[in-house]
Amino acid sequence: MTVRAVVEGVGHYLPDRIVPNSEFEKTLDTSDDWIRTRSGIERRRFAAEGQTTSDLAVRAAQAALKNAGLTADDIDGLIVATSTPDLTFPSVATMVQQKLGMTRGFGFDVQAVCAGFIYALTNANALIVAGQAKRLLVIGAETFSRIMDWTDRSTCVLFGDGAGALILSAHDGNGDNSDRGILSADINSDGRYRDMLYVDGGVSSTGTSGKLRMQGNPLFRQAVEKLTSTAESALEKIDLQGTDVDWIVPHQANIRIIQGTAKKMGISMDHVIVTVQDHGNTSAASIPLALSVGVEEGKIKQGDIVLSEAIGGGLAWGAVVLRW
Repeated sequence: MTVRAVVEGVGHYLPDRIVPNSEFEKTLDTSDDWIRTRSGIERRRFAAEGQTTSDLAVRAAQAALKNAGLTADDIDGLIVATSTPDLTFPSVATMVQQKLGMTRGFGFDVQAVCAGFIYALTNANALIVAGQAKRLLVIGAETFSRIMDWTDRSTCVLFGDGAGALILSAHDGNGDNSDRGILSADINSDGRYRDMLYVDGGVSSTGTSGKLRMQGNPLFRQAVEKLTSTAESALEKIDLQGTDVDWIVPHQANIRIIQGTAKKMGISMDHVIVTVQDHGNTSAASIPLALSVGVEEGKIKQGDIVLSEAIGGGLAWGAVVLRW
């Protein structure tokens, strides 16, 4: 028998404040049409003053626990994917532990920017397969509004805040692609591309949190190529093809990247979960947010083959294939 990490529950949380594209027209040389045409984004959410990444993460975790019919006492550990932690340390994960009332188990953060949730799922899967945990809470949570340069129209209109969470638990499987749970993962990075997407501050460099900087056009070209490649590699590992996929749940960065990747893989947009219009780019939170919305809308159902892929600063990218 093979141990599989099976999804038991899913949930998400979005801050109350909705920011339509028109709000940026007051301070920037931009328009609703300009933003929609280039990104597909219509609105996004921003965290309230004093609302932290761990606050968002806790709300998503509580929603996932409720969805699974579990309590925090049922969880062996949690992993939080984020690039916008409350503090330099301790980890957001330990803060979530405390806020959930967990007094046992473990928690740690994973930082791979927009690919963070894929990296977190890969780590969670490895821990479950290795027998280190029976049930894990995996969260993607971000407050990217805190690292925006509000004078840069090419970046500040693209990002939003939010959180999503999955609960994974150990189940026996047959060891083939008929199993439920995470079937394969493929993760990659290449530091030569670091200048395409980065934050210009840090503890050991400037002593400040810094602001996000991006080279949009070069990043777009890298994204479609690398997302397609990692998705195909993950499918090949478990002897599946694009035609076997019921749903692509991609990182929600830009509708043109989502469309370009699906087209290159020969998969219809009818089989892609798209939330970028409502959330913007929520970095590590975007995939779990989209998964939760897909389930909530009745699209993703038990037994479906789901492919998720993402690329972010580093550059770091990867894909996970799972049967829901």
